[in-house]
Parts: sequence; structure tokens; C-alpha cells
Amino acid sequence: MRQKVRIRNRNCLRRSKKRILSILLASFLSCVTAFTVCLDAASAQAQPLTELPFEISAPSAILMEASTGQVIYEKGADEERSPASITKIMTLLLIFDAIHSGKIALTDEVTTSAYAQSMGGSQVFLEEGEVQTVETLIKCIVVASGNDASVAMAEYISGSEEAFVAQMNARAAGLGMEHTHFEDCCGLSNSDGHYTSARDVALMARELITNYPEIYQYTTIWMEDITHVTRRGESVFTLSSTNKLLKQYEWTTGLKTGSTNKAKYCFCGTARKNDIDLIAVVMAAPDFRVRFDDARKLLEHGYSLCAVYTDTNEEGLADMELSGGVADTVPLRVEDTFSYLDLTGADLSAVTKELRIPPALAPVTEGKKAGEIVYLLGGRQIGSVDVLYGASVRKATFRDYLGRIWKRYLI
Repeated sequence: MRQKVRIRNRNCLRRSKKRILSILLASFLSCVTAFTVCLDAASAQAQPLTELPFEISAPSAILMEASTGQVIYEKGADEERSPASITKIMTLLLIFDAIHSGKIALTDEVTTSAYAQSMGGSQVFLEEGEVQTVETLIKCIVVASGNDASVAMAEYISGSEEAFVAQMNARAAGLGMEHTHFEDCCGLSNSDGHYTSARDVALMARELITNYPEIYQYTTIWMEDITHVTRRGESVFTLSSTNKLLKQYEWTTGLKTGSTNKAKYCFCGTARKNDIDLIAVVMAAPDFRVRFDDARKLLEHGYSLCAVYTDTNEEGLADMELSGGVADTVPLRVEDTFSYLDLTGADLSAVTKELRIPPALAPVTEGKKAGEIVYLLGGRQIGSVDVLYGASVRKATFRDYLGRIWKRYLI
């Protein structure tokens, strides 16, 4: 009798080992497939254009599609240059970070310091002790490029401009802005230590417009009045947009201009047409007209080439079977929306997708990758999006198995 029990146990052990080995093998093959997917997807992305059927006068420029982050055209895009007031894109990004984290609110009142009042260059003429709301100061920064308003907000959020600039540099590092270092929050600095690149400007602009699309409420303002209330009484000041592309190109949605003797003329322009958002950055243009002309030409050419396929993956996924866990199934969710930029004129209605998920063995952790959805066009892989576990399931113990037996046969 004992011999039979031992044989039966050995057979069970062999079957368990075979099952585990098969799951491990399937996982390994899935990883190999995923690696191949990544290589195919990378090769599916078009290389940025470096030549155009027209001239770009600025020495540094880039054109990027916002949803994918894909670069369509670049010229001297990693050259480090003085950015002037397009520095304020990062200032605005930190302001909206603070709003969305609950640290500040649009209705908060901000008191202007003597230091903020002392800022030269473009300003809205805030006076020491003057109080304005956060929303009004955002308008002053976006529309009129107010250096005084930028410093007032930096001090309100971080206590000092110096502390705020440290946050700017940390945020830049987190975005992979490898050719950027800030020394102030408004771009007044003529220091060689204050610099960025066209590519890095596009990266921070993309972060701003994709995370906080409400910025367009301010970047599309052409003129608006604010009221100064000081010890000398009330006075009306008209904010006038520095972004002349708002009147020159109908699809313009923003974003920021900048100019100093060192930086020359810079511009980061955004536009939306056919639900496609493009970002054009021009740095060190020889005059203020050229920066807008270059940006407009880049945007127009981009829209002549671009088509975007987007899948929001809102339909949901069925639960998948799970081996060796306290539950027999585990829910799944798609990590994110998938976007693909096509510059070839392909029929994007022909895009298909495949769900690729290997067998799973407990334990599994919520939020960890379970597999992926792979997208194909004409038999060619164009990208993928991760599928994640929607819940954690621990490994079943001997006691759990006994409990199952008890419920199945004795209750």
C-alpha cells in the first residue's frame, strides 16, 4: 500500500514539474517574441526628415507629433542654445503640476515681492505688495511673457526662485532633457549655464500640452485686460499676446515666444488639425518674423504628411486563467492608449491587433505586465501596448487546497 502511495506521489510530482516547465518555457518564448516586437516596432517608426522642399532659416529646429512623441523633422535639434522666454514652458509645467497635485489653486492670491517687481525685460508691471490670483498670473506669463509674474509664481510655489529652479532642473532630468540646464525661471539670464535644445523644448512642451490641455485656454488668448490694485489705486493693463502665429496660422493653439540678444529669436508653436497635435520649435532665428515663418512652414508640411492611428482600448479584456493561485482567474487591463504616426499615406483602417498573453503561474502582482496587444499594418508590426494584471493573486498553499476540497466535497 505504501509503495502505491509513493508511486502515485511521484507521478503527481512529475506532472507538476512538467506543467511548471511548460509555463516557464511559454514565458521565455513570450519574452523572445516581445523582444522581436520591440525591434520590429522600432524599425516601423519613420526616421526624422533632415531635408525639406523649403528652407528653414533658424539653425536649430524640430517638428514633433505630440501623442506619439515621434520626431518628423529635425535640424541641429540637440545643439545647446540660450532659450530666452521659452524657459517659461517649464515654469508653466511646474505651475500646473502644483495645481493638479492640490498644492495650489487657480483662485489662490499671490503677493508680489520686491524681488519679483525688480525683474526687467518683458513684464506686466506688478508692484511690491500687489495681489493677483494664480490664474491671472498664468495669463500674464502665457500671453505677455511677464518675467515679474513668473518670479512671483516661483516664489509662491517653492519659497524662492532658487528653490523653484532646482525643481525645474529635476523635472527636466525626469523628462530626459539631456541638453538642458536652467538658472532662472523666466529666461532673462545671459549666462552660458542657462541653456536647452530644440528637442528638449519639444519634450517639455509635449509634457505640458498632453498632461494639461487646459493650457490652451490661456495660450489662445490674443488680448485681455487685467486690473492692477496698488497703493496708488486701480489701473487697467492690457495683456497682448507675443505669439503672432495666432493671427497667421488658423490651426495655432500656442505656445511660447522668447528673445534676447544672446538667444536671438526663439519660438515653440503648437497646432491642432484633424485631431493631430504638432509641436514646432525654432531657436536662434535671425529675426522675429523668421521664427514664425519657419514654424508655420514646419506645421503646414507636417500636416501634409501626417495621419495618426489611435486605439483607446476602452472595450476591456476578459479575465485570464491562472495556475497555482488562490483564485483560478485574474482580471486584466490595458496600460494605455496606443498611437501610431504614419507619414507614408498608408490606409490606417487596415491596422489589426493581436492579444498575446502567455500562461500565468501564481503569484501575480497587480500592475505588473501580463502580456501585450500587438498592432500590425500590412503584416508589419507597428507597435504594442502592455497588458497588466488587474489584481494581485497569491500562490495557493496546501491549506488553500484542503479548503477547496472541503468546500467541494463536504459542504
